[in-house]
Amino acid sequence: MPAEKYSSTPNSGLLSDIDDIIRKHQNRDGALIDVLHDVQALYGYLPEQAMKRIAEGLSLPLSKVYGVATFYSLFTLEPKGQYVIRLCESAPCHIRGAVQVLSAIEEELKIKPGETTPDSKFTLEFTSCLGVCGVAPAIMINDQVYGNLTPEKVKEILRSL
Repeated sequence: MPAEKYSSTPNSGLLSDIDDIIRKHQNRDGALIDVLHDVQALYGYLPEQAMKRIAEGLSLPLSKVYGVATFYSLFTLEPKGQYVIRLCESAPCHIRGAVQVLSAIEEELKIKPGETTPDSKFTLEFTSCLGVCGVAPAIMINDQVYGNLTPEKVKEILRSL
């Protein structure tokens, strides 16, 4: 995705990109989810102006677009950092040290879950399960999973980014 588009707000040129996305999907079942996915890939989140354009372009009520965008956890209405850290809070991760890993992340980045660093580099979130219980505690940063974490190891990982 072009860097100049990521996490920007829609302007007239980018709104035409949304129109292109809508045209690509509009005659298919489930078009709304596909459109939301592609628009989020364009901006890094789903800005309000983009969702209004989607509602108009697909002839849907804005409430339906918001409903779908807020129901599915893969969609976000707020800009996120370049690196999205998802800390697994499943029972195995919790038992094997996720609380200490969380404390280390909070100490290193000075943010709490649900927050983004002021430089927009990191966003911290919880996730219910990463499916890697054998290497608990674990985090996923963007698409990369890290397991067998200790507070020291997670700080090294963050500093390497």
